Amino acid sequence: MKVLLVEDEKVSRIALSDALRKAGYQVVACESGNEGLEWIEEDHFEAVITDLRLPDLSGMEILKAAKQKDKDCAVIVVTAYGTVESAVDALKLGAYDYLTKPFSTDKLLAMLKNIHHLHELLRENLQLKKWVTTYQEREIIGNSAPIRRVVEILRSVATTDYTVLIQGESGTGKELAARFLHRTSERRQGPFVAVNCAALPEGLLESELFGYEKGAFTGAVRRHVGYIERSRGGTLFIDDVDDLPLRLQVKLLRVLQEREIQRLGGEHPIPVDFRLVCASKANLAQLVASGSFREDLYYRLNIITVTMPPLRDHREDIPILIDHFVKRYGQGKAGFALTRTQLEQLMAYDWPGNVRELENVVQRMLALPPGVDLLELGSTFLPEVQERQSPASASPPAEELPALADFVRAQEYELIAKAMRLAQNNISRAARLLKIPRTTLQCKLDKMRLARQGGPLRAGGEAVR
Repeated sequence: MKVLLVEDEKVSRIALSDALRKAGYQVVACESGNEGLEWIEEDHFEAVITDLRLPDLSGMEILKAAKQKDKDCAVIVVTAYGTVESAVDALKLGAYDYLTKPFSTDKLLAMLKNIHHLHELLRENLQLKKWVTTYQEREIIGNSAPIRRVVEILRSVATTDYTVLIQGESGTGKELAARFLHRTSERRQGPFVAVNCAALPEGLLESELFGYEKGAFTGAVRRHVGYIERSRGGTLFIDDVDDLPLRLQVKLLRVLQEREIQRLGGEHPIPVDFRLVCASKANLAQLVASGSFREDLYYRLNIITVTMPPLRDHREDIPILIDHFVKRYGQGKAGFALTRTQLEQLMAYDWPGNVRELENVVQRMLALPPGVDLLELGSTFLPEVQERQSPASASPPAEELPALADFVRAQEYELIAKAMRLAQNNISRAARLLKIPRTTLQCKLDKMRLARQGGPLRAGGEAVR
């Protein structure tokens, strides 16, 4: 840490300079106020120690100049004529602290140690703010027709307050699209609150979404404001909404209908104002058909749907994305470039992990020392490309496999039929065995045209006994 010392008394100036240098600080010592002002203009100091009474000007002027040059500069004012008034004046002008002669060198060193820690925290905070700003303001990269279409839709719906459902495979950038939507909306001054349904267990997810009052359950030692309430005036982003348990789907539906919540253990409803953006890695319409997602909630969410394309459907954006990731992570890798063969290999790959996988591959390439080619490492990447391109390992033709929806439906029918047999055609008991609501089972039974009064259960046209 660099320290400026302004002290007209020679003995004190030399003694303090030696003590500060011995403690590891870089010290510039001045014998007059004008010399101190010159150093303040020419250099940068994290701390300034100045005598209040100098032969040519006041230490208050040193204080003002230092704070004007850098508001984060910590100024310690020292005087042998300390008064309450002068101390208050110095602090009002932004002085870090005030010392009255004679003072202990250890006390000054303790102050400088605290100042050093303060500057470290300020630097970390500045870096964190830059990182958050960079993360939140990331653009959707790509010039392909599918990406341009996504951006066009997002910009169009940003001016509205409708609920948006973003669908797409894992790694396609669903949260990035949600943040872009928030940033270009009328709610951009409000908070963007993100919650991942797959990352939290059901019990914790409910308390995190809706919040709870003190004493609502064991361990609730204070009131907790949930994600929904925290998003007031902004955007609530529910990621992996397809993993939201059925019980919480009912509660979320009520929030969307009533625009109010009730904390766990709370007695009064709380009005909320937020825009809902959801992301799903699965097709919600198919989940509704299988009974694992509520139909009424699906219609509430499916107002505006945006589908993020998988990377294999816009391969022409791969070079642009690679360039973007190299600029982001390639500090100290000046001149890094892919060969034509490497680029062709990357373009030929199917990218099951989509843009996130590409980002990770670029990071690994940048991490390797010069001369080491990631694509030539035996177990890292290239075998996956070769395996996908190898006819011997190709998947069997589609006609050899049943349609996924038909297969899932048949399995579901068999399970329901077994549960009904075990429950002796008691729907409530069968629903408990299947761990689904009775209404859901009743709906499925109606669709399957199952007999409710002792008749044989039928699935796929065959009697099940």
